[in-house]
Amino acid sequence: MRPAQTGSYPATARTTPTRLRERAGYQADAVHAVLDEALICHLGFVVDGPPVVLPTIHARVGQTLYLHASSGARLARSIPGDGLPVCVTVTLLDGLVLARSHFHHSMNYRSVVAHGRAHLVSDSRERAEALAAIVEHVAAGRSALTRGPDAKELAATAVLRLPLNEVSLKSRSGPPKDDEPDLDLPSWAGEMPVHTSYGPPMPAPDLAAHAAAVPDHVRGYRRPVRPAHPPAQNQTNEELNE
Repeated sequence: MRPAQTGSYPATARTTPTRLRERAGYQADAVHAVLDEALICHLGFVVDGPPVVLPTIHARVGQTLYLHASSGARLARSIPGDGLPVCVTVTLLDGLVLARSHFHHSMNYRSVVAHGRAHLVSDSRERAEALAAIVEHVAAGRSALTRGPDAKELAATAVLRLPLNEVSLKSRSGPPKDDEPDLDLPSWAGEMPVHTSYGPPMPAPDLAAHAAAVPDHVRGYRRPVRPAHPPAQNQTNEELNE
């Protein structure tokens, strides 16, 4: 059953952690918020033996994740008609967790993992719409103010489609969880929040004199607002995403 009907993705063998299961979640809204906020994803796959993990740009459209690729790359040339098994990961770092012991140092984060079979988008209209969605994912409002791809550019670009069926979210928030015997140690312990900021726009050196002024979506650039953190989950083992 799709999350549109249930509000959650189903837990499967591949999306159920073997450890720290209490950090896992499947709420569609929370999963989508992480995918929509992150600018980079990592695409893992196996072609001709060794595994490969590539950073790329993505965009979520409903229950579909579109991934940007080159039509000449080995990945795009290796996808069979029935799709290629892939794993896509996205991680947002929210803070550093500094504990009194080495063991309990950690990070506050939100991470999404999606499993499935990726297919090449062959329809030219869907590919153009997906590429526009990727531009919008990077900077909302940008696609309407810029030129779309021409036939040559479309031929050089591949787009992969991954249905969001097997998806999970894992997160940590809150202060360190030190062992009680360590609480009296003189070491400082606590959290260091991490925030991503963007500097003022810098015009291209070859910008035409008659070019439009800096648009609002650039001047006031921001990522989608992140949701409130879930209650702190302070575990005895602070290792991430196992």
